[in-house]
Amino acid sequence: MSDSVTKPRPQFRNLGLKDLLFGIKQPPAAQASILHRISGALLFLALPVVLVPLFAQSVQSPDTFASMQAWVANPLCKLVLLVLMWGYFHHFCAGIRYLTLDLHMGVDREASQRSGAVVIGVALVLTVIFGLKLFGAW
Repeated sequence: MSDSVTKPRPQFRNLGLKDLLFGIKQPPAAQASILHRISGALLFLALPVVLVPLFAQSVQSPDTFASMQAWVANPLCKLVLLVLMWGYFHHFCAGIRYLTLDLHMGVDREASQRSGAVVIGVALVLTVIFGLKLFGAW
């Protein structure tokens, strides 16, 4: 038995949404995993509501394409498309990460945490770059 007294582990009971979002610090690998699920659900739910109707309208005729362009020029629509772009980029990058993990590459703790942080960072950088293009920065 050791002489030092071990500090009791914290107990989390009756967790609320605020506690889950701001109270518990998750490592980057866990954050990437949670965001992968969120982005997948976002893309799945947006497919029949946003993506398929936009594509169908864009290929119907030149007139419907012009009306779709006017609709996409709305800043609120651009914001929705920006969120969907983030969802796609994050889901794609995290999917590549999971494929490498399935090949038993980067499965140790440090490499896993580093790849989780890289996925989050790359997805955000791609979202900013394509978001600037979407909002007309160039």
